[in-house]
Amino acid sequence: MDLVQEPGGAPSKSEIRSYFDPAEGTLDRRVFADQEIYDLEMRNIFARAWNFMCHESQIPNPGDYFINYIGEDQVIVVRDRKGEVQVLLNTCRHRGNALCRAEQGNAKSFVCSYHGWNYDLNGDLIGVPGMTAYYRKDFDKSQWGLARAAQVDHLHGFYFATLDPDTPPLPDYLGEVGRIGLGLLAANGPVEIVDGIQKNVIDCNWKIAVDNLFDWYHVQYSHASAGMAGFMDIAAILHPKHQMVMFGDYGHAISGPVITPERQAEIDAMTDDERLAIAAAGMLKDPSKPVVPPRLSAARELLGPTGVRCMGHPNIFPNLWISTNGTQLSLRLPRGPFATEIWWFTVLPKALPEEVKKKQIAFSAHLFGPAGMLEQDDGENWSQSTRASRGVKARSYRHHMAMGLGQDEVLTDATGTSRVETTISEHAQRWLYTNWMNWLTADDWAELKANHPALPKGRV
Repeated sequence: MDLVQEPGGAPSKSEIRSYFDPAEGTLDRRVFADQEIYDLEMRNIFARAWNFMCHESQIPNPGDYFINYIGEDQVIVVRDRKGEVQVLLNTCRHRGNALCRAEQGNAKSFVCSYHGWNYDLNGDLIGVPGMTAYYRKDFDKSQWGLARAAQVDHLHGFYFATLDPDTPPLPDYLGEVGRIGLGLLAANGPVEIVDGIQKNVIDCNWKIAVDNLFDWYHVQYSHASAGMAGFMDIAAILHPKHQMVMFGDYGHAISGPVITPERQAEIDAMTDDERLAIAAAGMLKDPSKPVVPPRLSAARELLGPTGVRCMGHPNIFPNLWISTNGTQLSLRLPRGPFATEIWWFTVLPKALPEEVKKKQIAFSAHLFGPAGMLEQDDGENWSQSTRASRGVKARSYRHHMAMGLGQDEVLTDATGTSRVETTISEHAQRWLYTNWMNWLTADDWAELKANHPALPKGRV
C-alpha cells in the first residue's frame, strides 16, 4: 500500500508530545498514518518491551519450536537440549535467509536452505559446508551463531522476550496490573494452549486494534448483530454501570466489567467444586452467558482483592490482549502503518472435562479471529478508521477520547493498584496514549524509567 509520509523526516520529541492531549482527551490522526512514527515505534517500543512469545505447553520437549515476532523481527522460540527456552532471530548469519519456515514443530537443528549453514538449538553455528575447501579453515564458527534475544523469562508458563539488555526484569516490567492480567489466565489452575493459532491480517493500524480492547462503548452498537442472531447475550456481558479501569506502569491497563463487592462475597462463600460445577454447566449450556467466573478460591491470592473481581480485558503493553475470563489471548502484530496481523490463542484449564473443552473451543473460534462474529465487526471499523487517517483533510481532525474525563476518583487497594470503578469510559485509552508518547520520546530505558507517567491519583 502507499504510505502517507509527513514531510520533514522523523518527528521531534515536542511534536510527539503534541499528538495526544491528556487534558482534552484528543489524539492526532497522524499517529495511525505516518511511516516515520511507525519506524520509531519499532525501535523505541517493540525492540525495548517484553513481547509475548508462547506458552510452555506449545514447546514441552527439546527441539519443539514456535515462530513469533518482536515487532517485525521474526524469532524462533525453541526448547534446547538442556530444556531451556531460547529466543533466536530467524535469520541466517550468512546471507539473512529465514532458517525455519514452518510455524511450529520439532527440529534437531536449524539448517539454512540457501547455503546449508547449520545451527544448534541454542543458536550456536555447528556446521558450515566447505570449511576446508572454500573457507580454507580460516573461519571462527563461534562468532557467527544466531542472534539471541537479550532476555527471556516467563510467568505462569507464559514466555516473554526482549531485545534490550537494559529492559527491567519481567516481574518489574509487568507490575501489579500486568501480573493480574496473566494471572487471569492461570486463575483456574494449570492451563494449555489449544493447537491451531487463528491468524489474519486487517488493514488497520496496530494501535487502533489495541485501544479497541479497552472500548466497551462500541459493544452494544458494533456487535448488535451477534445479539440479534442469538450468538451471544450482549446485556449479559456488558454491565455498562459496573465497569473498572486499572492503571499499570508503562501503559499496561485493564478495562471492562467488574464483579460487584456483593456478588464477590457470594462467590467467596462457594467451594471450588461448586464454582467449577456452575461454570462448567454454564459453558455447556451457553458459553456466552457466564454465570460465575470459573476461578478457584486460590485466585484471590493470585489476583489480589481487586484483580479477583475483574471481568474486563487486560492489555500487557504494547500488544498482548487477554480476553474476558482468560480463555483467549491475542497479539496485534504491526505490519506497517496500515496493516496489523491478528493472532488468537485459545487457553483452557487442563482439568476441564473434554465435552466442556470442545464447547469452549467451538465458541472461541466463532467469537474472535477470521471466522469470529465479533472480529468481523471490529475489523471493518478499524479498517475504516485507519483509512480515514490517510486523507489530507480528514487527518487534520483529531480523535475524541474524553469520555469520563475529570469525572472519576482513583481508588487504591492494599497492593497499591490504581483503579476507577465507574460507568463505561475512555480512561484506559487515554492511559495507553499517554504512555505511548513517553515510550516514543525516551532515548533509552534509563530515561523511560525516570520519566514514565506516575500512576493516576485523585480525580481523572
